[in-house]
Amino acid sequence: MENIRENTEEKVCEELVSINIDDRDYQVPKGLTILEAARRVNIDIPSLCYLKDINEIGACRVCMVEVEGMRNLQASCVYPVREGLKIRTNTKRVLNSRKTAVTLLLSNHHRECLTCVRNLNCELQNLADNLGIRNIPYTGEMKDYGFHDNNPAIQRDYNKCINCRRCMAICSKIQECNVYSGINRGLDTVIAPAFQKDMNDVTCIMCGQCILACPTASLSEKEDIDNVWKVLSDPDKVVVAQTAPSIQVTIGEIFDMPKGSFVSGKLVSALKRIGFDKVFATDVTADLTIMEEGSELIERLFHTPEKLPLLSSCCPGWVKFAEHFYPEFLPNLSTTKSPHEMCGALTKTWYAKKYNIDPSKIINVAIMPCTAKKYEAARPEMTSDGYRNVDYVLTTRELGRMIRQVGLDFKNLPDENYDEPFDQFSGAGMIFGATGGVLEAAVRTAHKLVTDEEMAVPDYEQARGQSGLKYGEVSLGDKTITIAIAHGTGNAKKALDMFKSGEKKFDYMEVMACPGGCVGGGGQPILGGRDHKHISLDYRHNRADALYNIDKGKSIRRSHENPRIHQIYEEFLGKPLSDVSHKYLHTTFLARGKHPYLNNKDNIKEVD
Repeated sequence: MENIRENTEEKVCEELVSINIDDRDYQVPKGLTILEAARRVNIDIPSLCYLKDINEIGACRVCMVEVEGMRNLQASCVYPVREGLKIRTNTKRVLNSRKTAVTLLLSNHHRECLTCVRNLNCELQNLADNLGIRNIPYTGEMKDYGFHDNNPAIQRDYNKCINCRRCMAICSKIQECNVYSGINRGLDTVIAPAFQKDMNDVTCIMCGQCILACPTASLSEKEDIDNVWKVLSDPDKVVVAQTAPSIQVTIGEIFDMPKGSFVSGKLVSALKRIGFDKVFATDVTADLTIMEEGSELIERLFHTPEKLPLLSSCCPGWVKFAEHFYPEFLPNLSTTKSPHEMCGALTKTWYAKKYNIDPSKIINVAIMPCTAKKYEAARPEMTSDGYRNVDYVLTTRELGRMIRQVGLDFKNLPDENYDEPFDQFSGAGMIFGATGGVLEAAVRTAHKLVTDEEMAVPDYEQARGQSGLKYGEVSLGDKTITIAIAHGTGNAKKALDMFKSGEKKFDYMEVMACPGGCVGGGGQPILGGRDHKHISLDYRHNRADALYNIDKGKSIRRSHENPRIHQIYEEFLGKPLSDVSHKYLHTTFLARGKHPYLNNKDNIKEVD
C-alpha cells in the first residue's frame, strides 16, 4: 500500500483514508477529490475545465470515473474521497464517455490547429490525441461567434471557446476584476464580457491571467511579431531590444530547459542572431526605478506624510486596476514609470544623444513577461520629446516563436553580454521579477539614503515567499515603517479595503497584478499541453528562487551601487527626483469610471 501525505501549503485535513484505484490500495488525505488523489499517486485522470482551488465545477465531463456503488459515472474533480472508496479510471465505459465528451466539443470547434497560436500546446488538441480521436462523426452548427482585438494587448476568438469558464474563474476569484460571465443559454452560451464588448471597453486590466488559464487559443496576446520582423529588415532603423529580469529565467522553458534556468547570455545571443542592433537589460532601469521610488518614499515619509501610503507603480496591470476600482488611491501611487518605459525613454533621449543617433530612427522593442505592458506602451502618457518610449512589446512566448522561426538551437547558443550602457545591473534590479522584489530592492536603497549606511544583511526575508498578502516592518534609522506586499489584484483589493476600514495601516505597499509577480506574468510560457502542472503555483516558486539565487551571487546587490546608475545621473538626470527625472521618468494616472461602458474621455480625470 502506498502512503501519500500532504507536503505542500495546501490546506487539507491530515487524516488519511484508505481508497482503491484500479485495484491498487492507497492512503490519501481526507478532503481531496478523486482527481487530486489520483494525480498524487501518478494516475492521470484527464480534465479540461478544472483549475485547482479556482474552477472546480465538473462542467466538461472529461474527468469521469466509475465509483463502486454508483450507477452513473462521476466527475472526479468534485467527488471527495472517503474511507473504502473503490474507483475505476480506465474502463471501457469511462474511456468511451471521455471520448464522447471531447468529440462533442470538437464537433462545434473551429479546428484550425495548423495555424493556431496554441498548436502543439493546446489542451484540447492534446486531449483528443491522447484519447485517440481520429474522426468527428457529427458536425455542430459551427457558428461564427466573432473575434475581438480592439485593444493593444489581448485578443478573443470566441470560435475557439469551449465554455470551460476557467478565464471567468481566475478573473473573478483571483484577480477580482469580474470581466467575464456566461452570456446566453444552452448551445448559444459564450463566456465573455457583458454584451461581448472588447477588453478595451470594460474593466479588464490586461494582466493576461485569463490567457494562462485558457486551455485553447480562445484567448491570446495580440502579436507584434510581424511588425518587429518588418523593422528588423529596415536598414534605416536602429532596432534595440530590452529584456525584463524575469525573462532570463523563464524563456528557457519554451525550449525544454528546467524551470528557473538562468539563460541571460543565450537570450542576448538569440536576439543578436535574430537581427537586433543592440540588446539592453531592463534590469538597469529597474535599478533606476528604485533610486526614484526610494527617494519618493523618503520624501513622503519625512516631508509629506499626508501622501502615505506610497504604492508601487511599476506593474501596469495593477495601475489599471487602481485606475478602475480605487481612483481615490491614485495620488498615493509612485509617479515613477515602469522600468521598461524608463529604458525606452532613456534610449531615445540620453542614449540617442550620447551616441549621435537620430531618435526617430530608434525602434525600442521590449521583451516582457506581461500582456499589460503592451497596453502600457500604447498609453499616450508614455512618450518622451514626442517619441513613443517603447514601440513594440513582445511577450516571452512571442520571442520564443521568433527564435523557432529562424531555427536557432537555443539550448546550445553561446553566451553573449548585454550592450553598453544598459549592461550592468545589481541583484536588486534582478529580483524585480519576483513578488516582493521591488519592495526588498527599495528597502536596501532607502536604508542607505536615510542612514548613509548599508543594511548589514541585504536580504529582507519578510518580503519573500508566495503568500498572497504579507505585512512587515522595516527600520530606516530611527524610523520604523510598516510595509505590505500583495500579488494578484484580489489580494491588493483586500489590503486597500482593510486600509480604508482602519483594520490595517501601512506606509509602503508593493503590488504585482499577477500571482507570483512577473515570473507568473500573463505573457510567460504556458505550461500544460499533455500535463496539468500549469495549474499549480509551484513552477513560479522555481522561477522566483532562481532570481534570488542570482541576486545572492552578484557582487553588486544594491541599486545605488550600480556604476551605470551613477553614470546616468551624472550625464543626464542630475539627481533623483530632479526636473529632468520628472520629465522623462515620471508619469500621471487616469481615474477611470468603474462602469465598464463609461471609459471615455468625459469620464476620465488625470491625476498627477
